[in-house]
Amino acid sequence: MRTARFTLDPAFTVGTVDPRLFGSFVEHLGRCVYTGVFEPGHPTADADGIRGDVLDLVRELGVTTVRYPGGNFVSGYRWEDSVGPVEDRPRRLDLAWRSTETNRFGLSEYIAFLRKIGPQAEPMMALNLGTRGVAEALQLQEYANHPGGTALSDLRAAHGDKDPFGIRLWCLGNELDGPWQTGHKTAAEYGRIAAETARAMRQIDPGVQLVACGSSGRSMATFAEWEATVLQETYDLVDHISLHAYYEPLDGDVDSFLASAVDMETFIEDVVATCDHVGARLKSRKKINLSFDEWNVWYMSRTDEQVSALDWPEAPRLLEDNYSVMDAVVLGSLLIALLRHADRVTVACLAQLVNVIAPIMTEPGGPAWRQTTFFPFAQASAYGRGEVLDVRVDSPTYGTKRYGEADLLHATAVRGEDGTVTVFAVNRSRTGPLPLDVALNGLGLTSVVEHSVLADADPDARNTLAEPERVVPHAAEGTALDGGRLSAVLEPLSWNMIRLA
Repeated sequence: MRTARFTLDPAFTVGTVDPRLFGSFVEHLGRCVYTGVFEPGHPTADADGIRGDVLDLVRELGVTTVRYPGGNFVSGYRWEDSVGPVEDRPRRLDLAWRSTETNRFGLSEYIAFLRKIGPQAEPMMALNLGTRGVAEALQLQEYANHPGGTALSDLRAAHGDKDPFGIRLWCLGNELDGPWQTGHKTAAEYGRIAAETARAMRQIDPGVQLVACGSSGRSMATFAEWEATVLQETYDLVDHISLHAYYEPLDGDVDSFLASAVDMETFIEDVVATCDHVGARLKSRKKINLSFDEWNVWYMSRTDEQVSALDWPEAPRLLEDNYSVMDAVVLGSLLIALLRHADRVTVACLAQLVNVIAPIMTEPGGPAWRQTTFFPFAQASAYGRGEVLDVRVDSPTYGTKRYGEADLLHATAVRGEDGTVTVFAVNRSRTGPLPLDVALNGLGLTSVVEHSVLADADPDARNTLAEPERVVPHAAEGTALDGGRLSAVLEPLSWNMIRLA
């Protein structure tokens, strides 16, 4: 096998990682909230019904921003239903997931959950621009953020929350380009209501940070045209435009699945080009950043059948994908793609946090455990903070049906404030190890602190309720730093984190 190579030099960087890149997503979907985050009566639950075992894992995962309450759910969401005394909250039909929403967990409980995670956990609130509009968005903003002295801010205090919630980051709707969305709109219709909402919200708080809906997938027929039309209306009013992408091995095409990040990087670059084209046309010096606020491995082809069979249950078991080692390697590669574009991707949310296509699983009344995908995310969040170094790989390639020739090596590197460097690398080869040689110029690095690997002789190995620790990272052998060069061997089908000091 030919050696894969790249060079690291502090003079060549991409950008600084925004902590919001390690966000997640809590939607009222399946068991993400009920028996996931929130389960009164669970042996570990606190007085507010938040599961302590889940909280511990969320902190270990390193989640920052948490997007809420959807997702498709938000396009039928009435925020008023989710506040005030729990016994007075109405039960509603959720059209998005054909379920019954009890509203036992609502806005106040969401903010309380974030505060329990810690100060690093920032709210990212999605607004319903599907079945509602400007007035309801302003009412929610006033209820959530105004200090007091108005009807809605005083109502929040009367509900037990004297202090404002301080929500800075808001999504102007969700996936409204999709025909599946309640309140689906054309780009012109959506651009208009998004602009009206943004303008009004800035009258309350000029510093509010807003995310406009981009395409819900690169495969949408309206992709790029949608972004251009929406930004023509909203360019000077918003800070980000959203991207959503999910990947699975379609028709058993594992080789293409392993190269999913090729598509993600192209998606990012296409949206950046579209944003900058609109900015140039408007003669604006402003740059629109990207919010990749839904991304993951998701076996979506199974979903429609699951949802259509439902008859309005509460918190059904939906989208509970059990992830393999191969899935974790792909997820790690997607993290690398996000880091490689940290100059423009400044928000990202792994969808979702618990039970629903999630890194954390729970059983009602029982344990919580880490899926295989937990580990790449936790390691990237812990050690992927700082300046992303420009990585241009010289790698052997392999053929894929969807993306043509793809590099076997996918890699990035992040230099921390203390001068340490962490290399994140994926070997996409299913059949053999990949030798790696990295030239280190002007970084002053002298030692390998750690080389952690997620791989297994069985690429289909998974963590389950019966075997919650079947798959865990292990230490690699033989990784060395000598004479300004790093040498390592990456195991077949592996996620690697190499820390240098």
